[in-house]
Amino acid sequence: MAGENIKVFTAGSWNQEVLGSDKPVLVDFWAVWCAPCRMVAPIVEELANEYLGRVTVGKLNVDEHGAVASQYGIMSIPTLGIFKGGKMVDKIIGFRSKADLVKMLNKHA
Repeated sequence: MAGENIKVFTAGSWNQEVLGSDKPVLVDFWAVWCAPCRMVAPIVEELANEYLGRVTVGKLNVDEHGAVASQYGIMSIPTLGIFKGGKMVDKIIGFRSKADLVKMLNKHA
């Protein structure tokens, strides 16, 4: 499921782990039934390892924590969002290449 460097965010941990983080946070909004989510998962895992210490990387299951996802207007998954200072500052919707994700991360990391 999630690699050792990937956090699993929940509605209960969201404020502390994402909004209260002193580092940028990459959040993978996903669901079990979503094929593109499964395709992007290994890339997210690679990024978690490569950005360890600089960016917190985690996943939020939209089926289990839909209220959090809807708070940020997440309508399509996967959506990968970057949070800084308690706000979503960037996002990519749908399956994208690792290069696209690295480019987005490097703007904020």
